[in-house]
Amino acid sequence: MKYQELASEILAGVGGRDNVKSLVHCATRLRFKLREHHRADAEALKKHPDIIMVVESGGQFQVVVGNHVGEVYKAVNTVAGFSEEAPVADDNEKKDNLFSRFIDIISGIFAPLLGVMAASGILKGFLALSLACGWLLESSGTFKLLFAASDALFYFFPIMLGYTAGKKFGGNAFVTMTIGAALTHPLMMAAFETAQQPQAQPEYFLGIPITFINYSSSVIPIIFASWVSCRLEPLFNRVIHSALRNFVTPMMCLLITVPLTFLLIGPAATWLSHQLAHGYQTIYAFNPVIAGTFMGAMWQVCVIFGLHWGLVPLMINNLSVLGRDTMSPLLLPAVMGQVGASLGVMLRTRDAKLRVMAGSAVSAGIFGITEPAVYGVTLPNKRPFIFGCLGGAIGGAVIGYFHTATYSFGLVSVFTFAQIIPPGGFDATVWGAIAGTLLSFLFAAVASYLFGIVPPPEKTQEVTAPLAEAPLNRKQYVTSPIAGDIIPLEQVKDATFASGLLGKGVAIKPHLGRVVAPVNGSVVSLFKTKHAIGIESDDGAELLIHIGIDTVKLDGVHFTAHIKEGDRVLQGDLLIEFDQDAIHAAGFDTTTPIIISNSDAYVDVLTSGHSPVQERASLLTLLR
Repeated sequence: MKYQELASEILAGVGGRDNVKSLVHCATRLRFKLREHHRADAEALKKHPDIIMVVESGGQFQVVVGNHVGEVYKAVNTVAGFSEEAPVADDNEKKDNLFSRFIDIISGIFAPLLGVMAASGILKGFLALSLACGWLLESSGTFKLLFAASDALFYFFPIMLGYTAGKKFGGNAFVTMTIGAALTHPLMMAAFETAQQPQAQPEYFLGIPITFINYSSSVIPIIFASWVSCRLEPLFNRVIHSALRNFVTPMMCLLITVPLTFLLIGPAATWLSHQLAHGYQTIYAFNPVIAGTFMGAMWQVCVIFGLHWGLVPLMINNLSVLGRDTMSPLLLPAVMGQVGASLGVMLRTRDAKLRVMAGSAVSAGIFGITEPAVYGVTLPNKRPFIFGCLGGAIGGAVIGYFHTATYSFGLVSVFTFAQIIPPGGFDATVWGAIAGTLLSFLFAAVASYLFGIVPPPEKTQEVTAPLAEAPLNRKQYVTSPIAGDIIPLEQVKDATFASGLLGKGVAIKPHLGRVVAPVNGSVVSLFKTKHAIGIESDDGAELLIHIGIDTVKLDGVHFTAHIKEGDRVLQGDLLIEFDQDAIHAAGFDTTTPIIISNSDAYVDVLTSGHSPVQERASLLTLLR
């Protein structure tokens, strides 16, 4: 229940449940596909205190909530009434551009496996560290059991990807999972081993020669095979009677897709896998230093727009084809650069809230989650983000120079240091990675500490002079316009008021359906729906009294105004009456925010009343 309210507000911010076409999540963000993007209110969501950032990229509306994204995801599904899973996009919906669809497909297939991929990679790294330090022997039972735990996901990758790809493509995920199992079946693996023998005889399927390939740990073949199966499925469902559809359609998909994969899809996809791996190696070999500089500087920019998902399959493919990956080590300085920048901000800033946020961002960033650092600390302050990217470029160049590689896949984090240990033990590539990462971290931390926080501008004489001339007017007082219970503004169930966007103040849950003037002043605005009134006090305070939440939808029904715009009012004059019971019966909350619209003109706005409060009792103190 902890995240129910947040889930409701997120759903409202994306335009309601009927506007959600599909929803998945990754390590820190909810990834929505929306039917109509104009219905979403990104700015309101950005102002929510529990939302780090909103990003629109790759055809997705991404809401960054942090490490507890899994719990929020479940809460959104519960609140929206999405059975067990979030909805899957309808193929009849308007298509995005090709690149956006590619990013969406890749993130949808790999995101559900991200956690277990990272865990498996970290465990593999620790096993490599244990072998290098002599803590374990490769022949020991302990090593074999732990290696099986760390390697199972990658060895049977086609099965896992078959399931997630089937769900992403909108087909029967268990059929595509079975296709992946066929690719790694012991009989097929034995046939591959036999085919490697010098005198091996070719085997045939209906007279067509079969090319046996080791598909364990492969990525691309099962994705293409799953897509074919999911395209065949609706074709068979249209022509097969409903009484037979549940088993005949899966049977036909297996009968066609499995042979087609071994005869055509698999060899073609494997060829493409090798071309991608060797193509990357060619680019990397041209100048590893330039490659490291570019990746170190630009990786976090890619993360901001969700474009990093396009590179994840390439990293996994490198491990599958080449047995190592030189791309992921280049990302270590990019990650630790943002961690260092956040540390510099934490040590320098005097803003208590920013300091706490930066501290938590450092902790999350060390373990590979940089969104809190980027969206909450470095990017809003601009300079620290740039210093983090510059540190990433410097460190990436060093790591590229040493040709560091990883030997298992995992989330780029402090644990990556264990994954870069070669099978032969520690060597220069490991020390180069450590040096490059430390250089990035220290550069970003020091630069952000010295130059990352822009000091607030000094107050000019024109601003301070009037204060000196009027020392007796440093405090102003506002009485309560309503009798009721005082609640903090941040508890109001409206993100615009709760975020303080409209100004500081409090809210009151009314006991009586009447509003009186809280100050001496003039009515500067009266909404035609009579649910809200603006008053300017004689001392210059601008007040907004907003009766209820979303009560504008009542169009003035149940409200009676006793004043009009431009009227002069004295403290205690009756302004508006409202039928509280009728408004509740119509389904609306009568909680009433009292806002100081020009809060920036004051040092602070303090609550001076006690709950419950009576009409004309002390409510707010304004400090100039």
